[in-house]
Amino acid sequence: MDKAGKVVETLIKRREWIILLAALLLASGLAYLKPAAASPGGGAFHFGFKRSVGGALPSIKEEGFQSILQQHGAIFLGDTSQRELYLTFDNGYENGYTPGILDVLKAKGVPAIFFITGHYVKDKPELVKRMAAEGHLIGNHSWSHPDMSAISREQISTELAKVKTAVSELTGQQEMAFLRPPRGIFNDRVLAVSKEHGYTSVFWSVAYRDWEPNAQRGWKYAYDNVMAQLHPGAVILLHSVSKDNAEALGRIIDSARDKGYTFKPLNELESKTY
Repeated sequence: MDKAGKVVETLIKRREWIILLAALLLASGLAYLKPAAASPGGGAFHFGFKRSVGGALPSIKEEGFQSILQQHGAIFLGDTSQRELYLTFDNGYENGYTPGILDVLKAKGVPAIFFITGHYVKDKPELVKRMAAEGHLIGNHSWSHPDMSAISREQISTELAKVKTAVSELTGQQEMAFLRPPRGIFNDRVLAVSKEHGYTSVFWSVAYRDWEPNAQRGWKYAYDNVMAQLHPGAVILLHSVSKDNAEALGRIIDSARDKGYTFKPLNELESKTY
């Protein structure tokens, strides 16, 4: 083989080694990115979507965290033998739609809970006061919306206390009984510390990708996503930054009632299902 041929052969072998090395690195990276269910003691879980299809109840039995939710009394589903719905909103920041949402809830006589952050309390105090004045529950969504599984017990406590204090000073509301972990990320420690401070952690059984204000698709998209997932005992998660949600809300309420559902406040949820 001439010199040029040997050079080509060497390059081919090097390329093969590079491809093999890349494959090994990719495989190890994928292994690292597996869900944290393998280490429920300290690893984090992301609640994600648990969709109901055709009226069937959504399930968390294969997620690796069912026992943790049950141990700490967290809410995922209400009483699935009753046609009751629990409407919950996440309010990390204001996008101009919460006043209209409150208008619809008032006109329809529907209770809700709004999970708010420190930013929301500081930025929109009048809306927070209106929520409380109109009889809605206000829940804790943390002060700065961190991944609470990645911070200390003391930091978790501070995140929760700052929201509760700010809301109390603003509205006179002393009780704050419900927490929604920011980003839906949690572990055993997050639920345990929250429970120590008197909170029931609240997840959801109806949700869809609605939190991107620049990716709205019209009221019917929101309506169809919610109505397709309705089931007895549903805890519905909606983000108030969504124009689609705001425009669909009245129709969702009317259609749900037409199907025999009633809307109840979260503090009247008496039976939890796991």
